[in-house]
Amino acid sequence: MPGPEDYRLNDHQSGSAAPAVNIDKLAQRLDDAIQALEESRSFTKAGKLPRVLDIARRVLLQPDGCRIIEERAERLELAGVFAGTDWAEPGILLPTLTTYSLQSQNADTVVIEAFSELRLLAVARGSYLHPSVSAEQAHHYLTQVLAINLGLLFGMTGEAEREQGKLALISQNLVQYVAHHIGYEHVIDSLIEEIWRILEQRPIQVSDVRKMITQIALCRADPQADLGSAGRGADRLISSLYGPTRACSEDPGTVVYEQRLETMDAQALQNEATGFARSMHDTGLVSPYHASFIRFILLDQDTLLSEALGLSSTGRDCLMCYRELVHTLIKEGIYPETAQGIYGLALLLERGILYQPPVAPGLWRQARLSLCPHARERLELAYGYQPQPNAWLIQGVLNMLGQPLGVGQGNNPTCQSARALSMWAYNDPDYLLQMVAWAARDNEIVIHFEGQPVSSARSVGGVASEVTLDLDPVSLVVVPHLDRIYVEMGRLCVGRQGDPHKWVNPEFHGWSAGRGFAINVDVATGKLHDLEGFIRHFYASYHPYYNGNQPLIHPQPAGIAVTDSAARFIGWHAITILRAALDPEGEMRIYFFNPNNDSGQNWGDGVKVSTSGNGERFGESSLPFEQFTSRLYIFHYDPLERGEPAEVNEDALRRVTEGVYRSWGLDRVPADALQAEPPITD
Repeated sequence: MPGPEDYRLNDHQSGSAAPAVNIDKLAQRLDDAIQALEESRSFTKAGKLPRVLDIARRVLLQPDGCRIIEERAERLELAGVFAGTDWAEPGILLPTLTTYSLQSQNADTVVIEAFSELRLLAVARGSYLHPSVSAEQAHHYLTQVLAINLGLLFGMTGEAEREQGKLALISQNLVQYVAHHIGYEHVIDSLIEEIWRILEQRPIQVSDVRKMITQIALCRADPQADLGSAGRGADRLISSLYGPTRACSEDPGTVVYEQRLETMDAQALQNEATGFARSMHDTGLVSPYHASFIRFILLDQDTLLSEALGLSSTGRDCLMCYRELVHTLIKEGIYPETAQGIYGLALLLERGILYQPPVAPGLWRQARLSLCPHARERLELAYGYQPQPNAWLIQGVLNMLGQPLGVGQGNNPTCQSARALSMWAYNDPDYLLQMVAWAARDNEIVIHFEGQPVSSARSVGGVASEVTLDLDPVSLVVVPHLDRIYVEMGRLCVGRQGDPHKWVNPEFHGWSAGRGFAINVDVATGKLHDLEGFIRHFYASYHPYYNGNQPLIHPQPAGIAVTDSAARFIGWHAITILRAALDPEGEMRIYFFNPNNDSGQNWGDGVKVSTSGNGERFGESSLPFEQFTSRLYIFHYDPLERGEPAEVNEDALRRVTEGVYRSWGLDRVPADALQAEPPITD
């Protein structure tokens, strides 16, 4: 999310691989640089090291780069690459600190960390007899590193990785290379725990989760992999994809399963329907067998459809009213490859949004939509050629309408666009369907800014230099258009005093976004501005104890200052405030939507974002009200509905202010505030 200092973000790397180079020549250049470092005297090594690091960085960006560095690990250490650094004594290294190094925006830090991990891998594999670390110690250390960096292991990137650009490729390649040689079985329990943590958030995109589960299944099936007592909780996850019911428990393949369905009696089919529904709602994952079953019962057993979808009375009523539409959506959009759309369909029916007059006609249009070549090409590149791109887009629409809080931005700096899709799916579903139709059919979206039409086809470019393909089908088609419109709206604000979000957010997100706007950062200087007034105003607008106990009616866009686990500032980020309410322990919390793929984040200074266990609904994140406010930098409100800022508790005000000063506001305190009273930082 563009911040107050620079509305136009620098282009981020899309995650594409490095240009092909002659790896042998690059390796020879690395050998020459290492030799020069080896032959240099101690007081001249500092001058030789940058060349080693620079060439090594280019080597590590190549597919075979980690192997080349591992083979030279002993030479690199003896040449002095670790001299005078924290990595000089591998026996005292802490695995938890690798996350900071691997997510660093400093190329030398990432490369040195890669040297260290590959050195220990060489030790663990017996090719480097280290004087201070045994093979067993190195193996144990690397196992912990893998467990701590599971996101990198499976390519699940966040804000820190997006800020890294190409450096993130080195970190991902490194962790995956280590895992390949150490063995996934050594991180299996951490992997299972991580999968359940992600599934509790009910994301739309579950391809990464499927990869993890598949990897667990492969480990368990591999006779060479000694799992020991690990992986005991994996059965439910594996069966959810490869055998959720009795008739497909041994994963026979969809062709065999469909043959079995033809011989089943009514009770057996009933059991299958119940088993599929239970598994789907338990995990949020849908098996390809589930799609085969639903397509089969549509022929002459559609009375089982509500059972197979696991619907309550609300969903069943909606299904009965819109039976023909639901059948059409299944026929056109649900195949074994697009089975995940079944979960979206079930939740869509449970929401009852088909009763909104424009939604059903919008879905009829979607079922018969003719895709433009650009949309068709993007869908085929991302998902393949079977089934047709229309089916993938229907699946995406079903999931987004059923799981409006499951939208993720992928490896793109497009949090604004992801947030907009989520808000429309949550609050204005027919408007979302209109956006999808325009983008997929016409290859153009037009949104008005203060009465002036802004066309995605005529915009120069967006925040992202290229929107990657790691997105759900709707985002894949619509986000490139929204991204360009969002930036074009920002350009129309050039010359205005203040932060452009004040005008862009309401026009971009729609009428329900509050026209009132508050920011605690001075746009010109980047320093904190009227922090106390900002906090008081936020409490008066959103805290039930200060706003007359008025619940939030429409989700509101807001901006947070993202910090890492050491409470260091990373960047500005767009989120949606959903509600403020007491959690089960009686603590007031803000529940919000974070489009950053994985919402369970540690923002440092004790601020750990919760995604379950504190009253969260699927897809929500939450923080205690004070902690959330300490990371907030802009919010919107209805200027006609304001509380009394003066009534905010002084102790709460002090705690929030100190939380800001200890984290992202550390270097943003105005000079006059420092002279008046230094902030507490310890």
